Amino acid sequence: MSLYDDAVLVLKGYEGQQELRQAYLDHLEAHPDGMWKACGAGHITASALVIDPSRERVLLTLHRKLRMWLQMGGHCEPGDTTLEAAALREATEESGIAGLTLLPGGPVRLDRHPIPAPCHWHFDVQYAVVAPQDAEHAISDESLDVRWFPYAEVAAVADESVVRLLEATRARL
Repeated sequence: MSLYDDAVLVLKGYEGQQELRQAYLDHLEAHPDGMWKACGAGHITASALVIDPSRERVLLTLHRKLRMWLQMGGHCEPGDTTLEAAALREATEESGIAGLTLLPGGPVRLDRHPIPAPCHWHFDVQYAVVAPQDAEHAISDESLDVRWFPYAEVAAVADESVVRLLEATRARL
């Protein structure tokens, strides 16, 4: 099965955000290359919110280009076989933490946001992962910093999309 086919199946099985979910499916139907950064109309991305084992904090990255505190995530790559694998790969690369475990139940939420030209949209499929006990994080080349934040501090440092992802993740926990 291709990554495109996996994305369609994941989105068809996702039960929340019906209108936005349909927009993702419509985008993929109209753009067979909609999984890839080269698709000028927008592309699917995969991200994951990293939760500490005590489920009291999240690990955010200060994105080098955007200069914003965000969850880990990014573009799908040709070696990714599933959206879950892409989200897990991105979270591992950007956090430096090995042994992350996906929260069961598939994507936690969807978030479509505009991005600078030449592309126009990120259709982000958002997951959550739990870090192993005593996990040590590292700063990747894509980050200026990586830091744990207690749930109550996230709204003060991150934008509304991260806050919504945290709320949906906490509801799933």
